[in-house]
Amino acid sequence: MISDTIYLFNKYMQISLRAPLWLLFTLIQPLIWLIIFSELFGNMAQLPGFPEDSYKDFFVPGVLIMTVLFGSSWCGVSLLREIRSGTVDKMLTTPVSRAAIVLSRIMHSAVQVLVQTLIILVTAWVVGASVHFHPLHLGMGMITIFFLGVGFAALSNGLAMTLQREEPLVVMGNLMTLPLMFFSSAMVPQQMMPEWIQIASKINPIEYATAAVRQSLSDKFDMMIYLKDTGILAIFCAVALVWSISAFNSIKD
Repeated sequence: MISDTIYLFNKYMQISLRAPLWLLFTLIQPLIWLIIFSELFGNMAQLPGFPEDSYKDFFVPGVLIMTVLFGSSWCGVSLLREIRSGTVDKMLTTPVSRAAIVLSRIMHSAVQVLVQTLIILVTAWVVGASVHFHPLHLGMGMITIFFLGVGFAALSNGLAMTLQREEPLVVMGNLMTLPLMFFSSAMVPQQMMPEWIQIASKINPIEYATAAVRQSLSDKFDMMIYLKDTGILAIFCAVALVWSISAFNSIKD
């Protein structure tokens, strides 16, 4: 299974590398979020108890998480298109592992959003955001982002196999991603949220990913907080992977 996954992953990466402009186009929206939201909510940083000196500094981890969430949520659409085109059926006639078909797509999606977040992070630093670039902490933050990308790509694939149509999958993706963002501290500090939203955020994987990435970019890094949040995210990732593979196997049997 591992060799099959690596082979298919390399195939998908080669396809992506033939169209590098697509990767750049996908960066436009998160960069617009960073610029517009930083201006729109800039005065929030003047409120008592705000955790950063500027809203832009606070929002950088949120933009990274938003990029992963919206990028990985399209993974299921790509899988449905491959099924519709007959590509998946052709793969199933070969000895390739069924799990590898799903895993290779998920890993490809996660690596794509990982590259995007690195570009956005450097761009945010260039435009004036205060980012603490500690090599070890930055690497740990990228691990968190990878887990998040894998988890939501797997969730998207599982939904794709459940719904089996592109249109409802896109609708479901939009209905899922926006509330998850608003029910987290990606845009607003948790202590400034209504109490009921704070409670709801405790079961939101986006909240744990945002908190872990924020730790990795902070000069006040707390290892225990990072490990707790990333550990919870890893559990979500594992559950989503198992469901995604199981859903694919049940449909293609």
